[in-house]
Amino acid sequence: MFQLNYGDHRPLYEQIKEKIKELIIIGVLNENDKVPSVRELASTLAINPNTIQKAYRDLETEGYIYSVRAKGNFVAPKKETVKKSDNEELMSNFQAMISKMHFLGVSYEDVLAFINKEYKKEEKK
Repeated sequence: MFQLNYGDHRPLYEQIKEKIKELIIIGVLNENDKVPSVRELASTLAINPNTIQKAYRDLETEGYIYSVRAKGNFVAPKKETVKKSDNEELMSNFQAMISKMHFLGVSYEDVLAFINKEYKKEEKK
């Protein structure tokens, strides 16, 4: 599914959260898909199940997944995953990317064309 970077300064549970968020956002995991069980993922990554449990608990709190007793964890519907703090973080990251593109000489027209193309692709999903 994914690998962890042990040289990364972030805790393992944070890396797991970000990887699962990324899989949800890019559409590898879709609404109501079952995510790997805590034991399964802990075995695959060779880490403590408590680390996975913390990541899943945070993902549930943030609205990315939901749990069903005795069934497991599942990807939450998209509208429930959008939080104001997520929006603000995304906009801040986007602003940083725009600054980098401007510095590197990418034209305004190229940026808009790229955004339009990518946004239309997402709408078709």
